[in-house]
Amino acid sequence: MAISEQEFRKLALGDPHAHWELHCGVPRKKPGMTARHNDILDYLHGLLFTQLDRREFHVRADHGHVRTAADRYYIPDLFVVPVEQYLPQAPLLTLETYVEPLPLVAEIWSPSTGDYDVEAKLPQYQRRGDREIWYIHPYERTLRAWRRQPDGSYVESLHTNGQIQPVALPGVTIDLDILFA
Repeated sequence: MAISEQEFRKLALGDPHAHWELHCGVPRKKPGMTARHNDILDYLHGLLFTQLDRREFHVRADHGHVRTAADRYYIPDLFVVPVEQYLPQAPLLTLETYVEPLPLVAEIWSPSTGDYDVEAKLPQYQRRGDREIWYIHPYERTLRAWRRQPDGSYVESLHTNGQIQPVALPGVTIDLDILFA
C-alpha cells in the first residue's frame, strides 16, 4: 500500500533498525545480507574512511537515505557525502536524507537484493545525477562503475582486478585484488 512522504519519514524514524526504503510510494524493509556482502561493505567502508578527510567527506554504510522523489527513498549499501551536505542535518532530529547528487554511491550484490538494486535503485541514482555509481558483485569478483559525464550521460566500465580511483574523490584508491581477497 502506498503512503505519503511524510508517513514514510515518520515510519523510518520510528523504526530505525528496520532500514526502511520507499519505492514508488510503497515502504520496503531492506533485508538481511550475506556474510560476504557484509565483509565487502565493511572493508570498502574502512578503505574510504581512512583515505578521506573527515573535514571534507563522510562515509555512510547501510544508513542514511538518498531521495530521488517524494515517493522514492533508498538506503545505498555505501555512499560518500560531502561535509557541506552532512553538516546541516547533523543537529536535526529528522530522517537523514540527501537530495543533492553524491560523489560516490555503491551497492553490493546479495541474493536478497540483486535484481532490486539493478532494476530499481541504480537507475534512480543516475536520475539523481550521482557522480559515480558502483555495483560490486562479491562472488563474480567484479565492480561495475558508471561515471557521470559533463553532458549528464554515464559511461559504464567493468573492473575485475587492479586499482580503481573514484573520479570525484581525489587521492582515493581502492585495490580490487585486496577487496575481493
